[in-house]
Amino acid sequence: MLTNICIVLGTFLLMEGVAWFTHKYILHGFLWFLHRSHHVRHHHVFEKNDLFFLYYGVLAMLFFIYGSENLDYRFWIGTGISLYGLTYFLVHDIFIHRRIKIFKNTSNTYLRALNIGHKVHHKTTGREGSEVFGMLWVPTKYFALARKKKIKNN
Repeated sequence: MLTNICIVLGTFLLMEGVAWFTHKYILHGFLWFLHRSHHVRHHHVFEKNDLFFLYYGVLAMLFFIYGSENLDYRFWIGTGISLYGLTYFLVHDIFIHRRIKIFKNTSNTYLRALNIGHKVHHKTTGREGSEVFGMLWVPTKYFALARKKKIKNN
């Protein structure tokens, strides 16, 4: 049981590194033609960039399928990938981009720093010049900005 929990948590944490690497070198690289839709303003619900959900969804599904008979390590890797995907949806799509208008402003410094970092990432509409490519890891300089903003808003 403890091993399975460690596999899920380890996979979840590893996914942040995978997301950072994929975002920086693949999405802002040779797959920019799909990811660009995420960096330009639009009024439609979906964007080409949403196709990347399918990749990670299929990957998690394969781990579930091949690991479900004996609930071996592959099943728990699929669980970790799925939990990261759920977190991505809640944090990135709902909280940061407000695709579903349920979360308003927050006073939580971490969430404010996360939001600021993501806004900095979107400052450029081209594939060059962006920074902050992860989803949950936030460089420390954005915590200072989030604290300043919090003080200014109070």
